[in-house]
Amino acid sequence: MNRNINVKDFNIVRNAGIKALVEDLGVIGTINFIRQFDMGYGDYTKERSKLNDNKSVTDIIADIKKRRV
Repeated sequence: MNRNINVKDFNIVRNAGIKALVEDLGVIGTINFIRQFDMGYGDYTKERSKLNDNKSVTDIIADIKKRRV
């Protein structure tokens, strides 16, 4: 491992980091690791609230049971 990189150059740091991840985790593992830091988009709480706005807990449980079959 090259520990003498210019840590002030973000492109060099990013490339060295991705190279290290790929060497250790493989391509798929690296992608899965990087995906953990994706902030996504939208407002999950508001969207989720709209989906279940008029449903009772009993209705939601019934929907879950339907999907399991």
